[in-house]
Amino acid sequence: MTLNEIIEARDRAFQEAEAATDAAALEAVRVRYLGRKGQLPQIMACLRELPPEQRGEAGRLANEFKQGLVERLDNRKPQDTTAAAASGFDYTLPGTGCKPGTVHPVSRVIADVIRIFGRLGFTVADGPDIETRYHNFEALNTPAHHPSLDAKDTFWLDGGGLLRTQTSPVQIRVMERQSPPVRIITPGRCYRRDTTDATHSANFHQVEGLYVDRRVSLADLKGTLACFMREMMGPSVAVRFRPHFFPFTEPSVECDFSCHLCGGSGCRVCKHSGWIEIAGAGMVDPRVFRKVGYDPEVFSGYAFGMGVERIAMIQYGIEDIRMLYENDVRFLEQFR
Repeated sequence: MTLNEIIEARDRAFQEAEAATDAAALEAVRVRYLGRKGQLPQIMACLRELPPEQRGEAGRLANEFKQGLVERLDNRKPQDTTAAAASGFDYTLPGTGCKPGTVHPVSRVIADVIRIFGRLGFTVADGPDIETRYHNFEALNTPAHHPSLDAKDTFWLDGGGLLRTQTSPVQIRVMERQSPPVRIITPGRCYRRDTTDATHSANFHQVEGLYVDRRVSLADLKGTLACFMREMMGPSVAVRFRPHFFPFTEPSVECDFSCHLCGGSGCRVCKHSGWIEIAGAGMVDPRVFRKVGYDPEVFSGYAFGMGVERIAMIQYGIEDIRMLYENDVRFLEQFR
């Protein structure tokens, strides 16, 4: 390596840096001359091979080489930014920001239900989605021949477990470990082998309630549900009960409320009946109490259950349950 070769390499590097037009070309020049395996490190390694009288001048030229090339590369960066802007990206544009999120209508209804029943003294209880045959059916007085146990209605798993068809098993689990009084609601996800259509889904949410104490009556159940309906749907809503059958309650009732859209005069939402079915309920069957170790001669109680999606569809005028789970941003933005 001679002094002339160092000067030639320096001049060549300066010319290449000035000729570079973008960031990639500048980086290539830097790596070629200043990189770990570049020409300048090689020059520095060869200085010891020069005659002693030339080493000082060679060292000065090498330092001038490095400093001059670094300055040229740094000076070229603003020009590269301008070139990038000219290519179509405007750095002066304001940021677009992030759109605020919104609470999903199903989550909104669950929160409202918890808030309303919380004011009535109910606490929230939870349980597993994978349940046992005993907790989901037998403890709830469901006979072995009941159609809900069929594989066409229930998601059975290997080993005898199942995906819970209702949140009632949570009530059984709470009563097994807690003595009366019990006052709980059990919001959660449920699973049934339903064919998905505008009003049915194989995966849905329920909120069930249970109140057990001494001298609990059907009048207490009616007062609780009437208070809930009027708080949820408006103070002018009327409530009615119709006889029904559920394996785990006796007597059992269906609870309807007057249509909040037409005021009971009849419309498309209530199918021109003036009433909308909202919940199944009843007094807890004594056989259920015996399963969990409660004395039905001492304690009584009521239970109720309602579909969260059904309330959301009624409250927000949603015509198809599938819209709640398609994650269409245009639909969800309406609830901001």
